Amino acid sequence: MVTRTEPGKKLSEMSAHLDRAVDEVFRTMLGVACEPAAGDQEVKGGTVSAVIGLAGALSGSLVLQSGEAAARRMTACMTGVEPVELDALVRDAIGEIANMLAGAWKGYDPELSCGCLLSTPTVVAGASYQLFSQRAPMRLERRYHFEDRQFAVSVFCDWSA
Repeated sequence: MVTRTEPGKKLSEMSAHLDRAVDEVFRTMLGVACEPAAGDQEVKGGTVSAVIGLAGALSGSLVLQSGEAAARRMTACMTGVEPVELDALVRDAIGEIANMLAGAWKGYDPELSCGCLLSTPTVVAGASYQLFSQRAPMRLERRYHFEDRQFAVSVFCDWSA
């Protein structure tokens, strides 16, 4: 059971679960190794973000955000098709990867596994946009790299009462 007196411990557990989920999804579904990345790498050009809503034991969202080149490469790894532009295939693949990450991540926590529902993915792409969370007392932001590309996964949430 999560208590308000141990948010640091819970955040650490959530971070470890997220690292494990990213590794599992990328190795299993994309066939590539993926590890936490140190520092930030500037994303040039447009970005692609997939947002998965969280409801139940947690209220908030999980966001996968990457540059277009990384999104196209994730798509190619998953589908075997090399997209040359940001098209429906890339948007669908990024949404599905975010969905798999959210499902694997919550599956590692007994309370979230059966007590947290996921929404269908919403994918946003472009060169000029920002995502905001209205209410997010708990934030988990991690960067990862696979091959020579980086992306970020963030969880913005609040434990429901």
